[in-house]
Amino acid sequence: MTANNTQTTAKTRLIPVPSWNAHHDWPPEGGLRHLIFNSKTNGFDTAFKRVGRRVLVDEAEFFECVARQNGGVK
Repeated sequence: MTANNTQTTAKTRLIPVPSWNAHHDWPPEGGLRHLIFNSKTNGFDTAFKRVGRRVLVDEAEFFECVARQNGGVK
């Protein structure tokens, strides 16, 4: 009897803040840092992952947060 222990997980890209604009034009790094600083109150707290002092942006979750801010419009 063989057990299949593979998990299917949605792959997402975690992008360091200084590299964000190499992948996306919006928001600029300063605007992204503003969203990070205020993430507890603006609804973007799930889009940022902290590892030590480094902040990574969960790309898929970031754009989900943007969609939620716009009433579900993508």
